[in-house]
Amino acid sequence: MEANKSFNAPEVKLHFLDYWRIIRIRKTVILAVFLLVAITTTLVTFILPPKYSSTVRIAVEKDAGDVSGLDGQRSSTSFDPYWVQTQFEKLQSKLILHQVITNLNLAHKWGEKYKEGDLRMDQTYYMLKREITVSQSRNTALIEIEVENDDPIEAAVIANKIAEVYKDSRLNSWKERSGLGLQTLIEEAEKHSEDLSKAQKELDRIKDELKITDIDSSASTARGLWADTLLKFESQRIEVTAEYKRLLTTFDAFTNSSRAELRKAIATASPDPSLSRLQDELANAEQKLAGVTSALSINHPDVKGFRDVIAVLNRQIDDRIDGILRGFQVRLDGTRAQLESITTEVQAAGDKEREETVKRRPVQNLKRDIESLQYIRDRLNGRIWQEKVDIAMPKTGIVEIIDKAEPSTRPIKPNKPLNIAVGVIIGLAIGIGLAFFIEYLDTSVKTIDDVERALQAPVLGVIPQNVGYLISEGPDSPHAEAYRVLRTNILFSQKDPKLNTITVVSGGAGEGKSTTIFNLATVFAQNGSRVLIVDSDLRRPSIHKILKVSNSIGLTNFLLKQNTLEEVIQTSPLATLDFLPSGKLPSSSMGVLSSAQMKELIRDLKRRYDYVFFDSPPIMGVSDASILASEVDCVLQVIQYRRYPQPMTIRAKQMIEKVGGNLLGIVLNNINMASDENYYYYSGYYYDYYSKNEESNPDKPEANGKPRGEDEPLEIKPKY
Repeated sequence: MEANKSFNAPEVKLHFLDYWRIIRIRKTVILAVFLLVAITTTLVTFILPPKYSSTVRIAVEKDAGDVSGLDGQRSSTSFDPYWVQTQFEKLQSKLILHQVITNLNLAHKWGEKYKEGDLRMDQTYYMLKREITVSQSRNTALIEIEVENDDPIEAAVIANKIAEVYKDSRLNSWKERSGLGLQTLIEEAEKHSEDLSKAQKELDRIKDELKITDIDSSASTARGLWADTLLKFESQRIEVTAEYKRLLTTFDAFTNSSRAELRKAIATASPDPSLSRLQDELANAEQKLAGVTSALSINHPDVKGFRDVIAVLNRQIDDRIDGILRGFQVRLDGTRAQLESITTEVQAAGDKEREETVKRRPVQNLKRDIESLQYIRDRLNGRIWQEKVDIAMPKTGIVEIIDKAEPSTRPIKPNKPLNIAVGVIIGLAIGIGLAFFIEYLDTSVKTIDDVERALQAPVLGVIPQNVGYLISEGPDSPHAEAYRVLRTNILFSQKDPKLNTITVVSGGAGEGKSTTIFNLATVFAQNGSRVLIVDSDLRRPSIHKILKVSNSIGLTNFLLKQNTLEEVIQTSPLATLDFLPSGKLPSSSMGVLSSAQMKELIRDLKRRYDYVFFDSPPIMGVSDASILASEVDCVLQVIQYRRYPQPMTIRAKQMIEKVGGNLLGIVLNNINMASDENYYYYSGYYYDYYSKNEESNPDKPEANGKPRGEDEPLEIKPKY
């Protein structure tokens, strides 16, 4: 138990060989699906009627004339992918295809073809639409219309008719739109002419009412009556205002200056000859006074004389400055009065000009309206003549058939090589996918790694498929080596040589536990050990069938104290191998395996034999296997390859541990060595070796020294 608990399961890593293993194992499913899909595809390909294709190529442009209009400009025809895509839809619309159906009478033709009478228009439309493919020619602005049909001539006719109907539809649509546009322009021109006539009559009425002539009513004449006067007065007002501001500024500067500053300022701002002369005389007198003062005393008559002259000159200069200031004041007042007078004239001229403007405004507004109406009417008349000329111009470039459709000589559908190749690829892909899906759903044991990872227990042996019974095949059987490997692993797994009672259990029925325990016991016996096989599967005993002996007396008889141990144990062809049958189980003795007599029997057999092997029923079915697992020294669990789901095997192992059984390890049974190369390394080499050895010695005697037929019974007799 301790060894089992410390067992480390290998880490799971998928390899390419794991996928290859799945493919090999599921090759039947893959091959079946592959053949089914490939054959079905091939049959359908050869059954389908041939389809022929015809293609017409057309060049389409936006609606525009072939030559320029009256304005000398041509409409832009640049490439527009959305416009081209719109034409794709129009080509497949009911407007076009219904006309094609009607022109070619397809409803009647196809109805007779399918023996259904005349088809309805909607049925014929959807049938025709399925046969049409519209696309853009690569690296061009051309449109390709491809029609598929089982009749090559009909396919070409339909393709050409679609192009013709589309061309006529575009031309008719353009003419209809142009006619409606021209009619609208004519109506608008007539309406503007009426409005112009009404506006002209209203203008004449207002001019008569206001007594205004055509000359007076013009904007330039109305402005000329008062604008010149207003302009002249406004010019004078500006000049007088500037002069007034200049005089006012100068006068304010004079008023706020001292007498000495005023003398200098007036001499500069308003030169005066008299003032200049007086200032010169004053400067001369002061110069002379300075000259005599240095030589004469202050009381000298000459000094006094000069001082008197200077005083007189100063009074004269001040009087002159006062006169000049009074003159500035007079000029300032006159300029102010002039400014006020001119301002009054400007206001009066402005009022008169506004009055005249208001009076003539209705006339001017009407004249502007008339000019606008005349402009619009002239433009409309020009556009009308332009549209008439455009309608008369040829429009062959709107839709042009470049390449007409011709009947095809070879069908395009079905493409037999392509369909078969696709069928083969799809069949193979579906087969492989289904195989992996089935493998995913299959939760049974597939590999040793699955067992060791799920059960956390070592795999002690791998038993191949179609294993016979070694007692009849002999020690040189090609299968014997697998059991010898199992025996060796069991011996190494035993902690104590005294643990010599072994039972083999399985989760479900049919996993090969009876064959495993019988061959394992045979291998131990062939190695010289004294071995006893106890058929303790009281529900469905089978080992007596292997040895072809009677099962009337056996284990149950001993446990019920009907016979002695010596009476129930029988010998086998191997001198070291004995057999204890199960015996008949009365319905009232179902719990004999859990009795004290059974435990005493196991202790007695341990002393008599080197190894005692107990066969048991499935542990998931009845309680007998659990009882045996708890009473014997060692337990082996047999798991059949790809039979039961992993949860069942895990549950079986848990039940063994729950009752206290000593699980040595797992035996994988019924492995297909040919399909799963992973197991070849465990026993395939020995299988191949002994198979070749047996083929080279076909007359080799069996274990008992002579050949034995397959149905010849083994010689079994009681031991005692």
